[in-house]
Amino acid sequence: MKKRTREQTGLIPRSILRTFERFRKQLLPGAEMLVIQEFRISRYQVIVSVRCLITLIFVPLFINILSKSFLIRPGVEYIWNQNHNEIFLNSYQENRALHDLHRFEEKVYFDSFVTDFAPSSNVLLQKQSFEIAKNYNLESIEAISNLFADFLSFLSLSVVFLLLKPQIIILKAFLSESLYSLSDTTKSFLLILGTDLLVGFHSPRGWEVFLEWLLRHFGLPENSDFMSLFVATFPVFLDTVFKYWIFRSLNKISPSTVATYHNIIE
Repeated sequence: MKKRTREQTGLIPRSILRTFERFRKQLLPGAEMLVIQEFRISRYQVIVSVRCLITLIFVPLFINILSKSFLIRPGVEYIWNQNHNEIFLNSYQENRALHDLHRFEEKVYFDSFVTDFAPSSNVLLQKQSFEIAKNYNLESIEAISNLFADFLSFLSLSVVFLLLKPQIIILKAFLSESLYSLSDTTKSFLLILGTDLLVGFHSPRGWEVFLEWLLRHFGLPENSDFMSLFVATFPVFLDTVFKYWIFRSLNKISPSTVATYHNIIE
């Protein structure tokens, strides 16, 4: 088996060597043209990166909004109301609706003792039942529309990735250069901020809120066992990946950042 070639570390840090190399180039003839050329390349890289980033963000977003508003939602609403007698997508929605109706019934029962001239409870319950059914019917239509609209957004994003492959390479290089040009303290701060948000002490509640929103977004039942299992395992997996990445990759790319990171967390 062939051994992998590793980059040899010299006595002089590579940052000092790079600085000396830049200083040497500035003393050579034609240094001004070289600086102008580097400036033009940097400007082109920034322009292409900004355009690519805007395209990656706004094209799927606009397709999601436009397709959902003018195509998917009207079609889903027509098919759902014409061909389906059901209001709820699943039993969880039905239980939520019954819970809302039960709370309103208790409120009406309480108000009947407080106020002297309370309207008929049956009339109020009938109106509230119709309102709850209408709201959950719209929620079901919204969930189905979200599923198709998000699929179109993902499809459009995949097409954009294929069409803008050279620009994405430039964007990745620009982001990497911008990130590595930050100071070690700033990079360590961003690293700690990201890890604490995703796998920190208070992150489980954030993951629960995210899961609740995601399940309701697609009209899926909120299974407490699944949510507890996800919150208990996924942050641990992310924490392991972060630590492995710091040890395997970041420690080779920027050892000073790793040292600063460990000094801060200690």
